[in-house]
Amino acid sequence: MEVLIARVANFVHATSGGLRTALRELGKGYLTAGHETVLIVPGAEAGEEETGYGRVITLPGPVVPGLGGYRVLINRRAVSATLRGLRPDRIEVHDRSTLRWLGRWGRENDVPSMMVSHESLDGLLRLFVPGRSLGPWTADRLNARTVAAFDTVLCTTGWAQREFLRLGAAPLRVPLGVDLDRFHPGERVAGPDRVMLLHCGRLSAEKEPRLSLDTLAELRAGGLDAELVVAGDGPLRGDLSAEAERRDLPARFLGHVPDPRALLATADVVLAPGPIETFGLSALEALASGTPAVVRTSSALPEVIGAAGVAAAGDATGFAAAVREVLARPVDDRRAAARRQAELFPWSRAVEGFLTAHANGGATARRRRRFLTPR
Repeated sequence: MEVLIARVANFVHATSGGLRTALRELGKGYLTAGHETVLIVPGAEAGEEETGYGRVITLPGPVVPGLGGYRVLINRRAVSATLRGLRPDRIEVHDRSTLRWLGRWGRENDVPSMMVSHESLDGLLRLFVPGRSLGPWTADRLNARTVAAFDTVLCTTGWAQREFLRLGAAPLRVPLGVDLDRFHPGERVAGPDRVMLLHCGRLSAEKEPRLSLDTLAELRAGGLDAELVVAGDGPLRGDLSAEAERRDLPARFLGHVPDPRALLATADVVLAPGPIETFGLSALEALASGTPAVVRTSSALPEVIGAAGVAAAGDATGFAAAVREVLARPVDDRRAAARRQAELFPWSRAVEGFLTAHANGGATARRRRRFLTPR
């Protein structure tokens, strides 16, 4: 049966990374499966367009200071009016903080709702409020509200599920995917003789991109002729670029790269230093391109990359040792292993899982209505 899925997301703009990719690929999958999908996002002004992944409605939303141009939807009346006009069969929410109220809206309007957890609230509090005992307590309280608000909570990794499981909740787990035709080892081009490290991601505090720079310094101090290519933008770009120059490190900062396929396939190792990544699409795209990754043990990425890379502690010594471990493997073997791991994550499987979650959420909502309806 065809359904209309209204998706609402914050923190999306023209150069944003993983979330934008996920919204696009899921939307394409929903259309292919015969459903209708509408995406509601914030922007500088109101607008509407038809895309290859469904209709996109833009509502005015303010810029969040210090986040590199990201906007949020704060006009609840406008969002509510848009949803009432659409009359969706399902709501899919991609922000568990400022859009939590949409779970209640769904129940009041008899529309099953699903929240997709793209970040670890527990991790964010740990990162920015270190040593505070209130962190886990606050995360649990807010996560409990999220569980109560939505018919379905969906996480993309077991790592992301844990902060809900400890509440006794039962979030669904559906991994994201990668475009295996678009990202492919065949995109590899001839690179320099030196080892090419690639950092591909947003340059902001929660991603800890300085660790990639420190890893380069550690490797070079140990005699490895390596360079670092940084594909991504963010508030820390200027500081990191100046630091690289001051330390005389061969690091190139490319800013936002619209098409990173050749970079991902050409690099020898991709560095993913983010300590609280809940999935890591760019690392998975690297694997699909035949390039192994070095990731943080504290994040969800170890379960995504499997044996196709190495997980390390969050310091330059550990990351440098992990890079050397990867480089010690025969080139053909490590590249083939990376591709095989990526092939476990086609977008078709992710779309199927998300649609199953929507169907289950609809059944949950129907059971709730029967329970609450007076006999």
